[in-house]
Amino acid sequence: MVSYLCEVMAVSRSGYYNYFTEKSAQKRATQEQADQVIMKIILKAYHFRGRKKGARQIKMTLQNQYGMTYNLKRIRRIMKKFKIICPIRKANPARRMAKATKEHRACENKLNRHFKQGIVGKVLLTDITYLTYKGGKRAYLSTVKDAETNEILAYEVSSSLNMEIVLRTLYKLKKHHHLTEDAFIHSDQGVHYTSPQFQKLVKKMGLGQSMSRKGNCWDNAPQESFFGHFKDETNLKECETLEEVKREIKRYMTYYNHYRGQWNLKKLPPVKYRQQLQQVA
Repeated sequence: MVSYLCEVMAVSRSGYYNYFTEKSAQKRATQEQADQVIMKIILKAYHFRGRKKGARQIKMTLQNQYGMTYNLKRIRRIMKKFKIICPIRKANPARRMAKATKEHRACENKLNRHFKQGIVGKVLLTDITYLTYKGGKRAYLSTVKDAETNEILAYEVSSSLNMEIVLRTLYKLKKHHHLTEDAFIHSDQGVHYTSPQFQKLVKKMGLGQSMSRKGNCWDNAPQESFFGHFKDETNLKECETLEEVKREIKRYMTYYNHYRGQWNLKKLPPVKYRQQLQQVA
């Protein structure tokens, strides 16, 4: 029976019997004691300054603060063994897969911060922001903004950050017939906008696509500015349900587009400013 089990587990018989010798048992006990000592040292670094850390931060803390040098693999082994959980967020598996398969592709920056080009319906800015309402609940808002008039042309509110939020925003954009033939949509390099689904729909709608440089929020500053004003001027914290959030956003979008004058739009609201530009053209 022992021979059969050793064969199944790919373990030699001598190794099996050696495991139960007094010498091996003592070696394991010594190793366990050593691991316990290292575990306490790692925990000291893990809680240093009241900030939990991952393996690399622990290694650097031990070296910089305590003058101790430990192999990174050893630190990770001890953390895994004693279930010392790293609080650092893990890499998004969807992003990792997209990078590995190269299905998601970034586009060139056609805009280069040239937001005002004197043409209605040419430069379209898009982004997503999170919204917090009563009880710490969270929703997400996706918008498309005309950079020339600051008008919000389309938006979608969702409790989820899945692809539907940006696809539905694009579907709503279709109702606007004043977009130019060379109109393009500009975004950051978020996973939604590098998605083949999104890019396929953009192309199908006859739009070009442009993206900000990685990690550069200034490349889409007018959109970020809108979100800032939006959060300052809405009463989302009083909303108890997602439906209430949607109603408040709908009221605000009507106010913003049709009634909220803007200093740099000749003190006109976006829709009236667009109508004025179209009359001149």
